[in-house]
Amino acid sequence: MQDSSPRVDSPAWLNAIRWNADGLVPAIAQDATTGDILMMAWMNAESLQLTAQEGQAVYWSRSRGQLWRKGETSGHQQVVSEIRLDCDEDVILLKVEQKGGIACHTGRRSCFYRKLEDGQWVTTASVIKDPDSIYGKTKGSTQSE
Repeated sequence: MQDSSPRVDSPAWLNAIRWNADGLVPAIAQDATTGDILMMAWMNAESLQLTAQEGQAVYWSRSRGQLWRKGETSGHQQVVSEIRLDCDEDVILLKVEQKGGIACHTGRRSCFYRKLEDGQWVTTASVIKDPDSIYGKTKGSTQSE
């Protein structure tokens, strides 16, 4: 994986973040209007800086080892209205407007669509749009955007 730790020429606000050993920080996307938690992904310094500059969510794909602009394939971009840092300085919260109403690669509004009930995970949200029609047959519901 490329070096994703903050650079000396990065804005000072990036240096306040406690990056993990891989130079990443977890980022939670929350609907700015409803407060619903939509998804969690990883960010490196570059993706967080781009998110702040562009006003659209940019994440770091660990599986692909590259930047990932949310919605670049699906069209379901996240317009960022606020970026917050938690008290331990190791989690980012993005308050977003979720374009198209779908944040999850399974075609649901949120990635958190399963709830523990009586020792079993129960699906609590329906698919809004078939993932094959969003990503094509090769992507489907097995990997995120």
